[in-house]
Amino acid sequence: MNNSNSGQMNFGQWMADIQARTEDALDRALPSAAIAPARLHEAMRYAVLGGGKRVRPLLVHAAGQLTGAAPERLDRVACALEMIHAYSLVHDDMPCMDDDVLRRGKPTVHVQFDEATALLVGDALQTLAFQHVTDAPVCDAPARQLGMIRQLAIATGSRGMAGGQAIDLASVGLQLSLAELEFMHIHKTGALIRASVTLGAQCGQPLGDAEMETLDHVGKVIGLLFQVVDDILDTEADTATLGKTAGKDAANDKPTYVSLLGVSRARELAEEMYQDAIARLAPFGDAGQRLSELTRFIIRRQF
Repeated sequence: MNNSNSGQMNFGQWMADIQARTEDALDRALPSAAIAPARLHEAMRYAVLGGGKRVRPLLVHAAGQLTGAAPERLDRVACALEMIHAYSLVHDDMPCMDDDVLRRGKPTVHVQFDEATALLVGDALQTLAFQHVTDAPVCDAPARQLGMIRQLAIATGSRGMAGGQAIDLASVGLQLSLAELEFMHIHKTGALIRASVTLGAQCGQPLGDAEMETLDHVGKVIGLLFQVVDDILDTEADTATLGKTAGKDAANDKPTYVSLLGVSRARELAEEMYQDAIARLAPFGDAGQRLSELTRFIIRRQF
């Protein structure tokens, strides 16, 4: 795929194209299971390949369209984000965290392999992600690439995803306010989604500060929207549809948008977030088409 013909595809074709090229790029980026330590590499590939909606890579490519970024550069950033996302799922599913046995329709890594291997899979995927985004240029300015790597590190660590998970674990059994719940998910789920938008955009021609601030806001809103929809689906969809254990948050007494607001108000909130993101993207015109379509996909998704 290249940016010149991406606008001619319908959204479904474009999404399938990005998902397929991301799968191919991840397959190439991950060590072969034939390379020692074979069991660890097999488990890494098990955790990453053959599953997931690839929402973060889709966001990377959609944002990259705004700035005319080369698809090969977007692939590299998309793979790094997807590796970090996969590592977080492997660790989240472990007995010391959420203790789940199903992910993406198959046994979780610690069930399929063992707990020690699952821990090492997460460690190895995180470091491989940073290696991958430093192995080749992802933008034209080395100083900007260094800033992008720093941004990815912040989104991943205690001020981002890992910090959000810590807040989530500390919130079991508590009744959070809407502001507290939003703060948790801005970090836990939202940080990588937000980074997907801003990092993808930075792979192409530089945008002005105001435009980047707008995209950062859009990424923040999409991250929260994704979580609201996820909470709704957790109460309404079954395990087979979700590919993970349905109703797990409620069973673990975790605060969610549904437990705080109810399904009806959660749906209204999702619609408000969707409209906010679409309005912010409007000034970008046709260049923002894929981001707008992807935001619509997220609010309407069924799994």
